[in-house]
Amino acid sequence: MRARVNKALSALIVGLMLASGLPAAAQGDAAPATKTLRYAFLIAETGFDPAQITDLYSRTVASGIFEAPLQFEYLARPFRMKPATAAEMPEISPDFKTFTFKIKPGIYFSDDPAFKGRKRELVAADYIYSLKRHYDPQWKSGNLYILESAKILGLSELRKELMAAKKPFDYDREVEGLKLIDRYTFQIKLGEPTPRFLYNFADGSFTGAVAREVVEMYGDKIMAHPVGTGAWRLADWRRSSRIVLEKNPNYRDEFYDEQVPDDAPAAIKAQVAQLKGRKLPMLDRVEISIIEEAQPRWLSFLNKQGDMLDQLPAEFATIAIPNNKLAPNLAKQGIQMVRYPRADVSVSYFGMENPVVGGYTPDKVALRRAISLAIDLDKEIRILRRGQAIPGQSVISPGAWGYESGFKSEMSDYDLERARALLDTFGYVDKDGDGWRDLPDGSPLLLTYHTQPDQVSRQSNELWRKNMDAIKIKIEFKTAKWPENLKSSRAGKLMMWGVGWSAGAPDGDTFLALGYGPNKGQANHARFDLPAFNGLYEKQRALPDGPERLQAMTEAKKLMVAYMPYKVHAHRTFTDMAHPWVKGYQRNIFMRDFWRFVDIDTAAQPKQQ
Repeated sequence: MRARVNKALSALIVGLMLASGLPAAAQGDAAPATKTLRYAFLIAETGFDPAQITDLYSRTVASGIFEAPLQFEYLARPFRMKPATAAEMPEISPDFKTFTFKIKPGIYFSDDPAFKGRKRELVAADYIYSLKRHYDPQWKSGNLYILESAKILGLSELRKELMAAKKPFDYDREVEGLKLIDRYTFQIKLGEPTPRFLYNFADGSFTGAVAREVVEMYGDKIMAHPVGTGAWRLADWRRSSRIVLEKNPNYRDEFYDEQVPDDAPAAIKAQVAQLKGRKLPMLDRVEISIIEEAQPRWLSFLNKQGDMLDQLPAEFATIAIPNNKLAPNLAKQGIQMVRYPRADVSVSYFGMENPVVGGYTPDKVALRRAISLAIDLDKEIRILRRGQAIPGQSVISPGAWGYESGFKSEMSDYDLERARALLDTFGYVDKDGDGWRDLPDGSPLLLTYHTQPDQVSRQSNELWRKNMDAIKIKIEFKTAKWPENLKSSRAGKLMMWGVGWSAGAPDGDTFLALGYGPNKGQANHARFDLPAFNGLYEKQRALPDGPERLQAMTEAKKLMVAYMPYKVHAHRTFTDMAHPWVKGYQRNIFMRDFWRFVDIDTAAQPKQQ
């Protein structure tokens, strides 16, 4: 009886101390500080459902929540993959048509009401279901083109059959290309050789496992209810404003075991050595703000309101990294700099179905090529990008297989005389005497370029206006938020828009996919559809890496230059920064969820107000 009374009295004292704000364990160690990484996106997210998202920022968040069977090693250079939820690397048939995955037992989804209070284990059927979701018209998958181009046997046919019959997608219908072997094993069969198909299964934001009962519970609201097996769970989301991730309590035991490259800086080698053997993730929370304007984002970092800066705004490059070296005042504060080329291209596209700039006849091709020749890329890179880019010769970027450093094309040429001569030759002259060129039929020639309401976009618009003024072509700008432009672009409603495109794997296929006809409304924003290009794209996709594939890719690049559905501007170089209390940060351009491998020294971190 006395023991029970003492126990009850102790509980009462603890309760009173908690209520008064006093530490309950006055005699013991203080509770460890919460480790929170704070930084900002420069563009708003759209949501977090792998079957629906296509933008980089939503993908970044989703990559931390959902897991594909494979992952890229965080620090390995050259880039290489390793198992994530897979028990081992998949078995691949010699003809690159059959892929067999075995999943580790004992991996669990984060808790959610959809599971009705039970722990939900990841099984092979979850991957089959998640792949099928991309074929369900309900979700309008922007990545369906990747799977359809690989021709998973039976799935495209099932999709077409059910769409024709106006029936909902049948997830229980078995198809030859997706087979459940046992509880933890599934197999994919393709209709043609696809040597690099495996890269898709290192992207949790695309092929990550989604539980069927979660989708069925939340329905059309699934973008706001991501539930995965990854290291993180969505704790709070204020659309276009704030995203908070918390450590997933159900995440399995994974430990830091990264191998640092020999040429890594000594400071990084020391940090990696300190992190060896630590349980992942080491952070408790990730807080992401949306700060679209460059100056507030930069000041937020300088004022220590953010722990790291993702992509130093180009307009501050001369201040922060003069001559591409960390400024002395920042170095004295212990700020770390990570500089890297992303497998990335910056383009402006011409809507190929637009009556003004689209089409394949010589006069339309001449108009696009003249516009391209009037773009002063040197000035753009020097003024707008502050030297943090190189001129683009084709859509394929450095860091991707198929990029040729010696490849030179008209894409980067700046030649106003050639531009004017092309326009004159094909009848784009001033017919009404107002000083501006008209269309060959005499109707006004007016370009409409869609843009965003941020400072960088405004500066870009001004350069575009000056370039077009030089060849006497009128241009107007229509401004909308990036997600709105994306939606309109996929519907084929925009005449011209400037976008960036980043590869999810170290291969040039993802860039050539921008011009592949069947990808209209998905990767192919320009809606370019040229049979000769389509044939070359399909040929290179089926070939293993080697001279024959490279030749096909080169010929495809030349066709995109000749027809100019995209004006390639530049391949950008990025610089990230981190305060000294951030440990282990490096950039792997093919692994978005770097948070798993980062730690915070809370003793050195300023106290949050």
